[in-house]
This record gives sequence, C-alpha cells and structure tokens, in this order.
Amino acid sequence: MSELSEFLKYVPIFSQLPQDTIDMIAKIGSIKTFSKESVILMEDEDGSAMFFIVSGKVKVSRISSDGKEVILTALGKSDFFGEMSILDGLSRSATVVAIEDSELFIIQRNHFLDLITKHPEISIPLLQELTGRLRNADMRIKSLSLKDAEGKVAAVILQLADTEGVVRKGIVEIDKLPLQQDLANMAGTSRETISRTLHAFAKKELIEIDGSKLRILDYEKFQSMFG
Repeated sequence: MSELSEFLKYVPIFSQLPQDTIDMIAKIGSIKTFSKESVILMEDEDGSAMFFIVSGKVKVSRISSDGKEVILTALGKSDFFGEMSILDGLSRSATVVAIEDSELFIIQRNHFLDLITKHPEISIPLLQELTGRLRNADMRIKSLSLKDAEGKVAAVILQLADTEGVVRKGIVEIDKLPLQQDLANMAGTSRETISRTLHAFAKKELIEIDGSKLRILDYEKFQSMFG
C-alpha cells in the first residue's frame, strides 16, 4: 500500500471504501506542494479541482465589503476544500492560503464527479461534512452578530478547541494558536482587542498561554460562559 493510499483511508469521505477503490483514487489525483503564505485558490475564480490536505495547514477567507479579511476557518491534515465549486460548477466562494508549508492531493472535477457516480456511498459522509460546516457557519454568524468583543474572541477559542484541541489531564490544549491578526480576522475584531481579551481571560485563570500554545483550564466552565 502506498503512503498516499494510507493517507486517503483517513479522509472521512473515503474511509468506508474498499482498499482497491482507495488505491484507484490515489492514481487519479496528483500531489502538489505549496509554501507558507502561497495562495492556493482565489475567491471568484473558476473551480475545477478538489483539494485534500496531506500535510500542513490552510486558512479559508473572504474579503468583506470594507476590504478586511474575514477568516472563515482553518483546515489541517485530512481536511478537504473546493467541494462547492466541484458540485455546483460555480466560481470559488472563498480564498485559500497556506499558513504552513503544505502538501495537497488534488482531484480534478470530472474525476471526482465520476467517482461519486460509481461510488454513491461517498455522498453520505460528504453531505455530513457539508452539513457540519453549514452548522458551524450558522454558529459563527450568530457569534459575530450577537456577541460582544469578549464573546467573539471566546467563540473563536471554542472553535479552535473543537477542531484542533487535545485533552491533556482534563485541560484542553491548542498546540499552535494562530497569529493574533488571524485571530482578529476570525473574530471580526481588532488585533488589540484580541491581545486585551486574551490577557483578561488569563488574568481570570480561564486560559493559560505558553508561547504559541493556549490551554483552556476548565473547558466546561469556559463553554458554559461563552458557548
């Protein structure tokens, strides 16, 4: 079994497929590397491929009406993006940029649509993933529209905890916190607000920051306060 086939086994939409089908998928796509800060795709450009993250990390963002970057989400290993344009044939809905050196597995639109036709069992986990992303988007809209600055920052921390957090001795730890400007773009606030709010959370002993790591010292309490 190739390393690529081994990787594809852990991509959620492919995990239930037989090994020979996974081996076939590995052959119809291609691998491409992107250095940190490289633009992988641009909002409004034509979409002709779907991307799976073999290694590294990317951010998905849009530009607001006043010209500010709004980060919708960050994606890491085994996540995928570009599926909307693949399914509806329309232009890209967001810009994707590598925030670490990244290796991506790319499947062209015609190959992916043919794959779904031949293996409809892919459709259910794909729909589940899309539904999960829609729910997260709804929660994000609610957070940005209804919460104060502290609530917005807390909502981003909870989002990162859910997607990247690791439980260690009852403490939820985010190993690599995004840069404060990226956190600001995720929360729809300023870098200064991020810095001030994180400091306030630490002073209240809700979180602990150690370099690029952030620890939520009592996750249930934090979630009950800001969830």
